[in-house]
Amino acid sequence: MKKPWVVGTVAILLLTGVAFFLLNNLQKPSVPIDEKEPATQSLSDQTTNSQMIASFGEFDVDNELIQYYEGALGYYAKPKVEGSYSGVVMIHEWWGLNRNIKDMADRLASNGYLVLAVDLYNGKVAQTSDEARELTSSLDQEKALNNMKAAIEFLRKDGAVKLASLGWCFGGGQSLQLALSGQELDATVIYYGTLVTDTEKLSVIKWPVLGIFGETDTSIPVETVNEFYQSLQKLNIENEIKVYPGVGHAFANPSGQNYAPNETKEAWNKTLVFLNESLKK
Repeated sequence: MKKPWVVGTVAILLLTGVAFFLLNNLQKPSVPIDEKEPATQSLSDQTTNSQMIASFGEFDVDNELIQYYEGALGYYAKPKVEGSYSGVVMIHEWWGLNRNIKDMADRLASNGYLVLAVDLYNGKVAQTSDEARELTSSLDQEKALNNMKAAIEFLRKDGAVKLASLGWCFGGGQSLQLALSGQELDATVIYYGTLVTDTEKLSVIKWPVLGIFGETDTSIPVETVNEFYQSLQKLNIENEIKVYPGVGHAFANPSGQNYAPNETKEAWNKTLVFLNESLKK
């Protein structure tokens, strides 16, 4: 059923040209998007900095590199305490599976999840925007989908009760691609990924979706977000999309020019609440 237009679930507030959306469902980036980072830094370790975004939860965590797909080594983090947990496939930014994504996997796992951070680049990690752009443009999408589906199967075999995907930028797009592929999930999380408005393509999604976007993101205009929302409304897909006023693309990237710390922390807390409601109830 469609959610009512109320703050906290599905709402659109327009404030003097600033769009603030709490909508329903989300989408993915189909083309590489520059993440606007300082060119003077080594970027493979200067992306989503978990220490600035998220604190650890109640569980101590074990982690290891595991082979889950045709030689691909993923970073697997899970609570040390044996129990019944849901699983999350975490998908890296266009830089690759770097240290900070692994740290985010640890922090999410500490909240009571089995988290497999996949590697869609076969071990390669970009150091510059040009390298990252080359990696994304040369990606075989069919293999990427098979990679993520293998991660889902790994988590399922390891006892995951429910399953979700989560990604930032490039990874946000891949998170939606996984949802659109027909892979059965229980939740999808996308941070500022390019949107799809085709209702026929979106109709395969049968579970809640959380989308996080920036109002001044020129690569994903607010108008497109609204079009996407209208398509989701027609399909009665349970979802929540938030567009943060005054912030741009990759606002959750602490090394980038668009970093917005308050919005980043709020978005992560919203993500934890969403996953808790979608996977633990």
